[in-house]
Order: sequence, then C-alpha cells, then structure tokens
Amino acid sequence: MRGSIISFTRQGMELARTIQECVPGISWRTFTKCSALKGDMKEQEAFVEEPISHWAKEQMRQRNALLFIGACGIAVRAIAPHLESKLSDSPVIVLDEKGKYVIPILSGHMGGANELALLLSHYLGMEPVLTTSTDVNRRFAIDLFAKKNHLYLFPKKGIAIVSAKLLAGEKIRISVERSRIEDEENLPKGVEIVPYPPKSPVDVVITEERAYEATLTLCPKRYIIGVGCRRGKEAEDVETFLKETLETCGIRMEEVRMLVSIDRKKDEIALKDWSEKYRIPFVTYPAEELQRVEGDFSSSSFVKETVGVDNVCERAALRGCEDGGNLIMRKKARDGMTVAIAKTEWRVTFEEL
Repeated sequence: MRGSIISFTRQGMELARTIQECVPGISWRTFTKCSALKGDMKEQEAFVEEPISHWAKEQMRQRNALLFIGACGIAVRAIAPHLESKLSDSPVIVLDEKGKYVIPILSGHMGGANELALLLSHYLGMEPVLTTSTDVNRRFAIDLFAKKNHLYLFPKKGIAIVSAKLLAGEKIRISVERSRIEDEENLPKGVEIVPYPPKSPVDVVITEERAYEATLTLCPKRYIIGVGCRRGKEAEDVETFLKETLETCGIRMEEVRMLVSIDRKKDEIALKDWSEKYRIPFVTYPAEELQRVEGDFSSSSFVKETVGVDNVCERAALRGCEDGGNLIMRKKARDGMTVAIAKTEWRVTFEEL
C-alpha cells in the first residue's frame, strides 16, 4: 500500500514525519499546506500549492491511502467530489495533530482504512475511532470477509442488506461447498452454512458461478498473472497486452488476484501503474525462489543469463498460487513483454478478522 500524508501546521508535519519513520509496510509520501515549512522540505516531502481538493483527486486517482492531519471537515470537503464506490474508493483517515485519535472516514473495510487505523494505533499509541456498525457491535462483516478471502462480490447493495440482518440479530444463510471451508467449527455469531448449490434463495452464495439466487454473491479471485517486460516499457503497451490476453482467456478483471514477476521488476513503472489502476496487488519474488518452483516451463538460456532464472512469467504465476494451482496459459510474448496465467485453488476461512 502507498500512503500520502498531508498536514497543515508545523506540529502536524512533525507527526507526519513520525508516521513515516515508525510505521512499516507502507510506502509513505508526506505533503503540507503549511507555508512556514515551504523551504524546509526533506526527501519524500512536498509543499502543496494547488487547492487541497485537487491534491486529493490526484492521490485517489493513484489509489493511494490518504491521511489528513487536521480537521475532519477539511478531509470531507477535499474528497467529496471524487468519490466513486465503496468497492473502489481509496481509504481515507483523519488524525488530530497531537496524534491522540485516528479516525477512518472512508473505505473502512474494502479499502483497508480500519486496518490502517489499527496499524497506526499499534505503532504510535493513538486511539482508533472506528464507526462502522459491524466493528462497533462486534458483528461479522461480510465485506471484510470477502476481502480477506480474495473474493469479489456483487451486487454492491447486497452488502448493506446482509449487514443489516446481522446487526438486527438475525442469522444469515451462506451457501458454500463444505470442502471449501477451513474452519467450519469456528463460525462467527449469526452465520449458518447451508448446502451448495442452494435450492432456494439464500443471503450469500460463495461460488465460481454467477447463476444462483442470493442477496449477495461472492466469487473467488482465482487468476494469477505472471509478467515480464523490457525495462522502461510504455504503460500503454503493457495495458493493451494484458487487456487483450485476459479477454482472449475470458477472464474478467475482478477475477484477477495478483500480478506477479521477478523482484528486479518491483519498480517497473508500467507494471506498478497497471497494478494501482486496477487495485490488483503487484508481488515480486527473488530469482532463487522462482527457480525452486516445480513444473515444466518454457526455458530460455538468455533469460537465465540476464535475470538468474530460465523463465519469469510462468514460474511467477505458479509461485503466486499459495494453495496450489496450474498454468492455464503458457508464456505468450510480444514486443519485449511476456505473460502467463495460472489458476489457483481456493478455500475460505472464518478466522477472526
């Protein structure tokens, strides 16, 4: 995750710097609107000349997490014109400049704002102020369950309907193959598992198909896209190549779990841009790790001499299948780019989220 922090006072900037130094796992950039700090910027810091709403629009376009150190009203006015959907909006958090409270105000579950708030609380001792009903009432959150289990869901309105039943103390009926559940003995309060396929309408169905009558359908993100490309490849070329490949294979974008490659490509702009645009994680692996992946691959002595492994895209795609899987499309090459696709196995867990 990439995070953009904006402050409005000198004290707020000091807190932003503390976050940047002390909270791991996030690629932070720090911004300020405090004119007194204009000539005192460090690396990865910048003064914002434009209106705050313009700044927020650009950060949300890049799919960054936004941290406002200041009043909630400032954040609300900045982000309001740019909201799209609870399934795709950037996570937004507000902190007071003394670092006492951390308040997720947008995309608490699907975007990870609540999780990020708890991370800040853990490392900096802030008090998290969570306002999502399922968290406040300690109820099962179907959208968070979907995110943690690599499931995409539809229709969006079903989230509110299912959550409302749980909050009212009613049970929800989930239809899923029992062999897909890792921990049925630990079902959360309010959840009942019923046979799959469902013979009558249910609250939730977890399935690879989209043909059952349910308030909410959850489908697994099963496809791992392995890629390789020449250094400095244009983002437009990569976008076109991947789009055409997925269309040829009949794969929808929401079914893609990860984009994967060798660690030499972790800073490849075209791959990072594609990942950020579609909110699909981009994961890379060392050559030695890819070389240990077992299977029959399209081997290239030139690639091995160059990057230390005989094939990148096929090996990376299979490496991304943590629960086992198989290649459904072997290496396809075009103009300095390669792609392969693996289909991973899937299971779900109701482990405390």
